[in-house]
Amino acid sequence: MAIFSYATKQDTLAKIIETIMHEGLLTYHPKSSDAPLDLQYRAKQLDKLHKKGAVFAVRDKSHFENGVKGYIITSKETLIKQANQISHFTPNVYRRYYYADDKRQTIKGFEEESLQQINVFVVDIDTKEYSVNDIQLACIDESIGAPTLILETERGYQVYFVLIKPIFISNKNQFRSLRVAKRIAENLKRSLASVEADMYCNDFGFFRIPNNSNVKWFNEYAIYDPAALIAWSQRKDADRGRQLYVVPQKTASPSLLNTDWFHQLLQTTDVKGEKGQIGRNNYLFTLALVCYQDARDQSYAFDLLDQFNSRLRTPLPAKDLNTIVESAYSGRYHGPKKEYVEQLIELYAPQHTDIKVSFGQTTWYKHKKARKDRERSHLEEWEADITVWITAKKQVSEPFIWRTQKELCNEIGISNSSLNKLLKQSKKLLKTTTGKGRNAKTGWTTVDLYMAYIIWLKNDFGSRFAYGIRAIVEEQIDIMDHVAGYEVLIEKLRKLYFEQIINEQLTMSESLTGTG
Repeated sequence: MAIFSYATKQDTLAKIIETIMHEGLLTYHPKSSDAPLDLQYRAKQLDKLHKKGAVFAVRDKSHFENGVKGYIITSKETLIKQANQISHFTPNVYRRYYYADDKRQTIKGFEEESLQQINVFVVDIDTKEYSVNDIQLACIDESIGAPTLILETERGYQVYFVLIKPIFISNKNQFRSLRVAKRIAENLKRSLASVEADMYCNDFGFFRIPNNSNVKWFNEYAIYDPAALIAWSQRKDADRGRQLYVVPQKTASPSLLNTDWFHQLLQTTDVKGEKGQIGRNNYLFTLALVCYQDARDQSYAFDLLDQFNSRLRTPLPAKDLNTIVESAYSGRYHGPKKEYVEQLIELYAPQHTDIKVSFGQTTWYKHKKARKDRERSHLEEWEADITVWITAKKQVSEPFIWRTQKELCNEIGISNSSLNKLLKQSKKLLKTTTGKGRNAKTGWTTVDLYMAYIIWLKNDFGSRFAYGIRAIVEEQIDIMDHVAGYEVLIEKLRKLYFEQIINEQLTMSESLTGTG
């Protein structure tokens, strides 16, 4: 995991971009590559194994005004070469891309439904009130784990969580993979609320590109399996009382948004409501539920309702409108009731009461039951519960929570047999036992929290870290139980030792801006 251990700054940049882009772009420029011919030939053969797309890039933030002025990049070679001349790019790959003018200055095609693959989730933190270390610890303590990359911007930071393998986007099941990815993106932003993550930042749009001066943290091994991200996002949804990725899947029935009755609802402009009547909030909520039942994206619903609301004689504030849409998409509702829609038409469009209200055939996924209603909890849920418990009780200077196994089982509510089974499988939990008999003590932590402890020690020891910390860490890991998470920790520490990453982390800025 050679963080900043490459020969030159350009090597560092190349590694970062390779880590982000996967096989989504061509390796070399097809016409003007500087690479040796034998390497070009071999790369072309390998490139044929994966579908290729393109990313969009702009040279300056001002180029987003009056249409996006930029260019299209189809090879990693070009992206690496030009990274220091680019201000923003799309780290996720698009399948459709084109120029909108004959001079090839204005770019088009970066709509979400044109995405080919999602390589990375990016969280924007639009403030510098928090340090890089604050952000790292927030990611470890409150989110999915350590970030892959942190870039500094003029006003804050952008935090990259790179995937081990891309999430590929297709129009099958009405872009369900895209909806799943957007839910993950939303939960990542919510999880970093403590460092003021921007909830309204575009999930898969343009972001700052890494260059020789803005990279503040890079860990090529802090990458995430999509399945693990989905499971983590599902737990976050469950905590908030939302269904997971429960979305209605339409059959061959026509779109509800194309029905006569929905068109008629959209034509109404005088919706205010009186005592005993259905008012604006419920009216808009019903429209949002129609969009949800029609399996439309939440942003689509908001845009549609925003246009409708602006035409009302007495519109609702945008904040209230956003709350209504979020509620409709919370997962607590399947869709509007037929009787309710008929009542709206009768109340606000009485001249059209002859319109037939039909919802066609809709198939629904099962809702996930509440935790208390399930007979057995999955091991991953117990793992999440224990992680939350440890995180809540930990201290910065002490990586372990000391409890007997029986005490932990009682506090969490897990059986001893389930805990033992979990420890054999979990790649996150760590356990250590010291002493014997009555004097025995059992300590509990996680791989991520232990790595956060190392970061704290680094700050505490300063320049003496490389020499002093090794003795402390080795003394502790010698007494750790060899559970599944132990192997994960040892592999991370091995890379730290043999590639001297810790020393390099102490001088990140110098490595990027100095002679290296």
